[in-house]
Amino acid sequence: MTRAPARTAPGCRTTAASGCDSLNQNQPSQLQSHRARLHQQISKELRMRTGAENLYRATSNTWVRETVALELSYVNSNLQLLKEELAELSSSVDVDQPEGESVTIPMIPLGLKETKELDWATPLKELISEHFGEDSASYETEIQELEDLRQATRTPSRDEEGLDLLAAYYGQLCFLDARFFSPARSPRLLFHWYDSLTGVPAQQRALAFEKGSVLFNIGALHTQIGARQDCSCTEGTSHATEAFQRAAGAFRLLRENFSHAPSPDMSAASLSMLEQLMVAQAQECIFRGLLLTASSDTPNNSPAQLQLAQEAAQVAAEYGLVHRAMAQPPVRDYLPASWTNLAHVKAEHFCALAHYHAATALCEGSSDKDELSRREQVFQPSTAGDPQGPTLPQHPEERRKLAKAHLKRAILGQEEALRLHTLCRVLRKVDLLQVVVTQALRRSLAKYSELEREDDFFEAVEAPDIQPKTHQAPEVRVPSLSQMKVTDFFHRLGPLSVFSTKNRWRLVGPVHMTPGEGGFGFTLRGDSPVLIAAVAPGGQAESAGLKEGDYIVSVNGRPCKRWKHVEVVAQLRGVGEEGVSLQVVSMLPSPEPRSTGPRRPALLWSQRECGFETPMPARARPWPLLGWSRKTKQSKTGSHPDPCTNRNCVTCP
Repeated sequence: MTRAPARTAPGCRTTAASGCDSLNQNQPSQLQSHRARLHQQISKELRMRTGAENLYRATSNTWVRETVALELSYVNSNLQLLKEELAELSSSVDVDQPEGESVTIPMIPLGLKETKELDWATPLKELISEHFGEDSASYETEIQELEDLRQATRTPSRDEEGLDLLAAYYGQLCFLDARFFSPARSPRLLFHWYDSLTGVPAQQRALAFEKGSVLFNIGALHTQIGARQDCSCTEGTSHATEAFQRAAGAFRLLRENFSHAPSPDMSAASLSMLEQLMVAQAQECIFRGLLLTASSDTPNNSPAQLQLAQEAAQVAAEYGLVHRAMAQPPVRDYLPASWTNLAHVKAEHFCALAHYHAATALCEGSSDKDELSRREQVFQPSTAGDPQGPTLPQHPEERRKLAKAHLKRAILGQEEALRLHTLCRVLRKVDLLQVVVTQALRRSLAKYSELEREDDFFEAVEAPDIQPKTHQAPEVRVPSLSQMKVTDFFHRLGPLSVFSTKNRWRLVGPVHMTPGEGGFGFTLRGDSPVLIAAVAPGGQAESAGLKEGDYIVSVNGRPCKRWKHVEVVAQLRGVGEEGVSLQVVSMLPSPEPRSTGPRRPALLWSQRECGFETPMPARARPWPLLGWSRKTKQSKTGSHPDPCTNRNCVTCP
C-alpha cells in the first residue's frame, strides 16, 4: 500500500516563525523526492504488470491463469493508488480536513481503464489510399491529431476539462466508425484495455470496444470528481450529487447499448451494480445537504428531524441494495472486498442515523394531533397484520421511552458498523470512516444518557422501523455527449453520407462539357454532395458518360464535395462558351449480402447501439452526432438522397 502525501507538521503552527520558514524551504525538495519515489514505484508496477500479462497470455493452465489474474488485480490496484497519490501531490493543495460535524464518510471512486498506445497511421493511410483513392500522405496532420487526442485521453485531468477531452475523443470515434468501419472493410486495429477492477488485459478488434471503454472512463471520471467534492457545504454536496448522477447515467448508457464485453468491469452485472452504487452515493449527498440545512436553520425542529430520519432510512435502503448486488456472483468474484464491506458499513450507519433523528423528533415535538399523525407516517408497521403502522403515544413520558428505544437501536447499529469496519483490513486504515461512525455513536450515547432515568430499568419498549422516503430522488442523467461540438478530422474525404467504407464508387473524369441548346442535359438535386438526379437522352451529359445517381465532386478543378445545391448551379450558369470541367463519382453496387442477424461476436450489433447515426445529406436535416434511436437505411446501390424538396432544383442550362 502507498503512503499518504506528507502534511505540514502540526507543531509548526505553534513553534517560532523561523522554524516554520526553514521547514517551508525544505518542502520543495521533499515534494520532488516524493514524486521521484512515486514514479519509481509506478515504473516497477508497470514492469510487473507487463510480465504478468505475458504469462497470462502464454499459459493455458487454468490454475496459473487464475493466480496471474489475482496478481494483476493487485498490481492494478497499486497503480491506481500510486497515480492518485501522484495527482494529488502534483496539485500541491494542502487543505486541512474539516473537524467536528463536517467530517463525512468517504465515497467510492472508480479507477479509469488503462490502455496501450495505438498506431492509427498505418491502417488509416492504407484505407485512404486504396478505398478513397486519395494521397494518404496529405492526411498525416489529421492522423497525428487523432493520435495526440487518444494519447491525451489516457491521463485526463480530474475536472470538466478531462470530461470534455473524453467526450471529444468519443465523438471522433463516432466519425471514424461511420467513415472507416463497415462489415465489408475496416482498419486492421487491435484495441487493448485493462480491466478497471481486476487489471486483467482484454483486446478486441471492434471499434465498439474502444468506444465502450471511453464511455466507461467518462463515468469513472464523474465518480472521481464527485468523491473529491467538499461535502461540508451545500454547494459541495450539490456538485457531488450531480457528478454521481451523471456517472450512473454513463454506466446505464453503457449497459443498455453495449454488449459482449470482453472485460468483467463492462459486463451487464458489473454495470448494473455500479449504477446502483452511484445512485446510493448521490442519495447520500442529498442527505448530507439536507442535514447541513437542518443543522443551520432549525436544529431542533421536529418535522425537519422526521424528514431527516426518512432520508437516512432511504440512504440505508439504497446501500442495502448495493451490498446485496456486490455479494452476488459473479460480481463478488472480482470486486474489491473493501467496497462490499464499506457498502455494508454505510447501510448500518445510515439505518442507525434514521433511528437517531426519529428519537430527536420524539423528544423535541409537541403533542398536537397533526404532528402525531405526521410522526406515525414515518414508522413502518411492526407486523404484517398492522398495515396502518404503530399508534404513537401522546403522553410525554411515553414518547420519551419510545425515543430511548430508537436511540438503543441507533447505538446498536453504530456498534455494528464499527465492528464491520474493524473486520476489513483495508477499511481499518481509513481513519476518517472510524471517526465518523464513532462521532455518531457518541451522539447517540449522549442523547440516551439525557433520557435515562433510574426507574427505566425494567421497561421493554420496541422501536419500529423507519419508513424510507426521500423528497429528492436521484435522477440518472445520461452524459450530454451530443452537446459536445466535434469536427471530423477527416472531413476533407467528403460527406459521410457517400464517402465511407460502407459504399463503393468509381471516380469519373475530369469530363469537359460545353452547354448546348438544351443546356448541359442533366438535373441536379441535393446538397453536399450535389446529385445528378436525371440525364436527358441525347444531351451533353449523356454524351460525356454521366449517369443518373452520380455525385459531382469537382468543378473546374475545385473540390465541391461539400458545396450546396445553389453554389454548384451558380458555377454552371456562369460558364461561357469555353465550357466546364466536371469530375464525378459513380456509385457501385455494394458487395455486402443482406444481413439476417448478428454474425460476429463483437461488442455491438447495430449503429443504434453504437451511439451513432448514418448522416443524411445536409438538405434533409441536421445530423445529430450521437443519436441513439434512429434506424439506418441503405439502398442496394449505395447511399442516395431522398427525392429533392429544394425549390431551386432545375435542369442546368
